[in-house]
Amino acid sequence: MEPLKENISSHKLFIFSGFSELGAMKSFISIPFFILFMVSLFANSLLIYVVISQRSLHSPMYILIACMASVDMSLPLLLIPNLLLNVLFNLRGISLSACLLQMFFVHFVGTCQSTLLFWMALDRYFAICRPLSYHDHMSLPGFLKFVIPVLIRNLVMILMVVVLAGTLSFCLHDVINHCICEHMALVELACGSTAINSLVGLMTVFLVTVFDFLCISTSYVVIFCSVLRSGKANAKALHTCITHIIVMAVSLTLVLTAFLSYRIRNSLPAAGRLFVSIMYLFLPGCFNPIIYGIRTTEIRQHISRTLLSCLPVRTVDFSMRVSPHSLCRDAILIFIKPL
Repeated sequence: MEPLKENISSHKLFIFSGFSELGAMKSFISIPFFILFMVSLFANSLLIYVVISQRSLHSPMYILIACMASVDMSLPLLLIPNLLLNVLFNLRGISLSACLLQMFFVHFVGTCQSTLLFWMALDRYFAICRPLSYHDHMSLPGFLKFVIPVLIRNLVMILMVVVLAGTLSFCLHDVINHCICEHMALVELACGSTAINSLVGLMTVFLVTVFDFLCISTSYVVIFCSVLRSGKANAKALHTCITHIIVMAVSLTLVLTAFLSYRIRNSLPAAGRLFVSIMYLFLPGCFNPIIYGIRTTEIRQHISRTLLSCLPVRTVDFSMRVSPHSLCRDAILIFIKPL
């Protein structure tokens, strides 16, 4: 009986096999990872700095955008260094406890992204549809009434997912077909029934992502109806709403695509699932600050000033030849300064 008991013992150490089929070409995967890391770190840090340093941006809408940038930056900071160690130095091992901890952070941050989009929709709803009570609802005490229950929901659902995954027996093999500890990537290694894990995973998607999406959609439908009734009075507010909708569409599309990729595994190659799973985690952190920086006028102006302030400004001596590049830079600086 002892050998049989040993054979069905659960693995406590796992190995990531993501991109192992590339062989010697695997190290080249580090290039896009490093680019994603640097773009996300620079763009989100710049956005956070601009919002914090400019008192004119200390309003709920811009603070929520800065919070989104912080969340978007956290996943690359947590995961990409490990991915680089994996593909460059073949450091692929991870313990079960570390895997579960990584799983918690990955999925909890994902729910926070969805929830922040919901809070942004609430901010725009109160600003456009109920402006007289905006400061009551969006003051810190009033806003915490919306923040705390939703964060508790996210925490409870993700803890259920992680705890249930930790109770499984992983006796099939110890190779995770991924680069990170995603829920389904670990659960598919279990040798027992995983029906409850799949059910709780579906519940989490519907109670968090789908519920937030429905609330966001309802808020923006009400906002658009209000704007159409008021004519052009809220055109600027509508522009901000469209920016949030673009970010929401990109984020939710990536999340739902990654989720469905595990449900149709027979129709999608393993490399395709791995690529989608990585992109849905890292691409929002690169694109969201760019979208907000381009479409939000106030943020765009302050980012331009911040970047131009880092350039050396020289006094123009008209007795000397001045390069067109220098004149163009100084002209932009003069144009932006009075704004």
